[in-house]
Amino acid sequence: MTPRVALLRAINAGVALPMADLRRIAVEAGLANPRTYIASGNLLFDSPIPDAEARQLLEAGLAAHTGKPIWLTLRTGAELAALTAANPFPDHPGNRVFVTFLHADPPPDALAQARHRSDEQLALGPRAIIVHYPTGLGHSRLVIPALKAGTARNMNTVAKLAELARGS
Repeated sequence: MTPRVALLRAINAGVALPMADLRRIAVEAGLANPRTYIASGNLLFDSPIPDAEARQLLEAGLAAHTGKPIWLTLRTGAELAALTAANPFPDHPGNRVFVTFLHADPPPDALAQARHRSDEQLALGPRAIIVHYPTGLGHSRLVIPALKAGTARNMNTVAKLAELARGS
């Protein structure tokens, strides 16, 4: 069984989904040992099936439950640990460094497409874009078009998910 983490977009910010329901949906999809971390759409589970199949099963269950499609992406605990270890902004507080997870590597020109940039620092990662917001995400006017196709977590959350996935 491979420990995985499903990162859902807009949960409890755009779509109300109790974490107990998310765990139940995972069980109904045949995923083992489902558990959640904070009420923002972070699901840890174990499964021998390929990512594409697990994602499809979860998306179908979520759509049936909510009545609308829910975007999500999957990562292994090892992938999250590697991302944490390779943090391009390690000297900054983890709650000011955000990783936007994507299904595929961002386009090479993703950062050049950024608009309204002020003091933010940007970096590309594997299937991710990492941004340091010195004054906080809520104060930024930064727009990166490639981020619309993903879901963000701060680096503290990424590190915690990596730790939890490692312990499963």
